[in-house]
Amino acid sequence: MGIIKAALNAIGGGLADSWLEVIEPTAMDDTTCFAPGQLITQNGKSQNKKGSSNIVSNGSVIHVMDNQFMMLIDGGRVVDYTAEPGYYKVDNSSMPSLFNGQFGDSLKETFSRIKYGGVTPQSQKVFYVNLQELKGIKFGTVNPVNYFDTFYNSELFLRAHGTYSVKVTDPLKFYSEVIPKSAVTNETSININDVNRQYLSEFLEALTSSINQMSADGIRISFVASKSRELGKYMADTLDEEWNSQRGMEVQSVGIASLSYDEESQKLINMRNKGAMLSDDAVQKGYVTGNLAEGLKDAGSNSGGSMAGFMGVGMGMNMGGNILGGYGSNLQPKQPQETAPSADANSWTCVCGATSTGNFCPECGAKRPEAPAKKFCTNCGKEVKEGANFCPECGTKLS
Repeated sequence: MGIIKAALNAIGGGLADSWLEVIEPTAMDDTTCFAPGQLITQNGKSQNKKGSSNIVSNGSVIHVMDNQFMMLIDGGRVVDYTAEPGYYKVDNSSMPSLFNGQFGDSLKETFSRIKYGGVTPQSQKVFYVNLQELKGIKFGTVNPVNYFDTFYNSELFLRAHGTYSVKVTDPLKFYSEVIPKSAVTNETSININDVNRQYLSEFLEALTSSINQMSADGIRISFVASKSRELGKYMADTLDEEWNSQRGMEVQSVGIASLSYDEESQKLINMRNKGAMLSDDAVQKGYVTGNLAEGLKDAGSNSGGSMAGFMGVGMGMNMGGNILGGYGSNLQPKQPQETAPSADANSWTCVCGATSTGNFCPECGAKRPEAPAKKFCTNCGKEVKEGANFCPECGTKLS
């Protein structure tokens, strides 16, 4: 009840002609984690005499390629396996061979817990686990993640979305704990995105913890998107021990496609960046010079007459000269004051036609309409437009 390695020189050029049945995996791409075997066909005709796509007869040959783990399964239980590429002959008179390959004896420990109960198999089937890096799994933080940034000395909030990849570290445990048994019954391939829905909340919880750890390590918030390698390490420290021990897989890499901040965080960042820019001597000089140039331009249109306008400019130039001449001395120049926003910067028009800056119309007393709330995808966290039915990033149907 097992498999033995088949001699390459005995296989020859026509596999399907040389053996009763030859099984190979169905197509597997970067996101396929589990796939059934299929019979090799010639001229479009199956070589299987029993009419089933994946039932293995004694004496058949199974082809295993690089980065594939093959399992011989009967009744949902694993009766033999191999992690080594090559050709294997099914021999039901032998004991399981258990070709561990890169996984070593640790795989036998897992096998001893889930192996077949010793009954002679009647309907053996072949399935493959993809050992390559499984890429392109999308994620998104629906709720903002808090991030204390020492550079801004503020508690900021960000959203992140992107993709991550996983790698199978124990294929038997992965099959037992992650792959739905309906895939074996129905002989269907499983995409990693199909099973990711079960673990996305765990991933996002670990992502939040990892982002918080980056904050504690003093990484500036604007650098988070460029720290994919470091973030992957944080994720490994946070999540891999649990996923390895329980599910036989680990996070391989994390890539953040974009970061976005909530409105208050963006205001704080802009204010801090402007203050940092104006603390530079050259920027301050340019700021003052630019304001004086604008004053000269507007002096001629002064309502009190051009002379009054130029007198005001002269006073400003004297003050500017004092500021500009003060660099290098012990006197510190004053920061230029920000221009106050115009009175109508926050105005709104009521349905009655009146204009107001308050929360209620002074004419009819109507309440100021509230700005529409932003809407985010519940799967990947991408902001979507009002009225959209599907997420433009991942295609999830929106409620």
